[in-house]
Amino acid sequence: MTDFDYDLFVIGAGSGGVRAARMSASHGAKVVVAEEYRVGGTCVIRGCVPKKLFVYASQFHEEFEDAAGFGWTVPKATFDWATLRDNKDKEIDRLNAIYIRNLKNSGVEIIESRAVLKDAHTVHLVAENRDVTADKILIATGATPNSHDGLPGVEHTISSNEAFHLDELPKSIIVEGGGYIAVEFAGIFNGLGLETTLLYRGEEILRGFDNDIRAALHEEMEKKGIRVITGSVFENIEKTANGYNAQLSSGEVIETGLVMLAIGRAPNTTGLGLEETGVSVGKKGEILVDKFSRTSVDNIYAVGDVTDRANLTPVAIREGAAFAETVFNNNPMAVDHTNIPTAVFSQPEIGTVGLSEEDARAKYGELDIYKSSFRAMKHTLSGRDEKTLMKIIVDAATDKVVGCHILGPHSGELIQAVGIAVVMGATKAQFDMTVAVHPTAAEELVTMKEKWVAPELIAAD
Repeated sequence: MTDFDYDLFVIGAGSGGVRAARMSASHGAKVVVAEEYRVGGTCVIRGCVPKKLFVYASQFHEEFEDAAGFGWTVPKATFDWATLRDNKDKEIDRLNAIYIRNLKNSGVEIIESRAVLKDAHTVHLVAENRDVTADKILIATGATPNSHDGLPGVEHTISSNEAFHLDELPKSIIVEGGGYIAVEFAGIFNGLGLETTLLYRGEEILRGFDNDIRAALHEEMEKKGIRVITGSVFENIEKTANGYNAQLSSGEVIETGLVMLAIGRAPNTTGLGLEETGVSVGKKGEILVDKFSRTSVDNIYAVGDVTDRANLTPVAIREGAAFAETVFNNNPMAVDHTNIPTAVFSQPEIGTVGLSEEDARAKYGELDIYKSSFRAMKHTLSGRDEKTLMKIIVDAATDKVVGCHILGPHSGELIQAVGIAVVMGATKAQFDMTVAVHPTAAEELVTMKEKWVAPELIAAD
């Protein structure tokens, strides 16, 4: 007979928390989940899913334009923001209901309240002003958008959270940031007809990605009409009668209708009561865990973005599943955070798995690089000046493919399949042995035979 109210108390009903709760319940645990906003978490409610719907919407204007080259006459199209926003909300409501139903069908209790830790086994439910106890506690509170603290006029800015619910679209916007969210929303707003500027403090967007992919995306975004400013940040945001004046560190002042901050996300641990339990955190507030997602307190675990390991929804789901197997099914399981395939739904899209050329060179030394840049077959008739880039990185000593990076249509779909090969340790010879699917862009992945040599090395010869 347990001395606690529950076997497991999960704080946060996002992707990781929900998977952990349902699987733990399937192993016989008495489980409760506390969520202060909506079941489904960032990805479903205000992240990946609604963003992808917006990406689809923003791409139609190019489809209409491209149709002319194939013989179609398309009347001048118009766009209604309210229709998109409201239809998106209906879909999110549907998914939210499915998440709730799945939890209940799994025997998991749901409590709509903020939960704060009082000690290693006690949780205070703020909305109900009561305490409950649990043998094990899992923290899955995700991350929250960073704010530009100290920026004069920061109160006039929005984050990605508010971008999904705007009453109306302005004529122009400046997005500050250079990561996933920034480049994706810049593409969305540009595609929906806004005059769009992307502002980033670094030398090049998408820090951490392969340099060739970063540079290629930058070029393609500018072709689409997005102004990309690097090496600069906001210094002041001033509200005006018609919008805002954004002063940059370069001294330039830009008039705009909206300012969005997409400058990263921070682990959502503020006010969680971690200090009451002795759970150790890192410099950014991330919860420090071992390979089994256990914190410095034996009975408290954490999964997902709150741990700042690999901040991706599928990773949180995998961590949640591994937690349930380890703790409630006597099957210790650790998640491998290497070679994680991922996509950036920029325009053009990016798919990537494994190491960048820069990281691979640091790890392996001598590499064989294969690159192909070309115009997709569709654009031979559409006339659109958009390039696809594919790059394969090979450890020269073993012929093993250690990285693959794609910029172009459907890259997210492509990289899921390529990721299987890379995780299995496929060699370049095995890629070459695979028969091409023709005519496709993907066939380039198995037909690139010439090693790429840097122009400066050719000149030196």
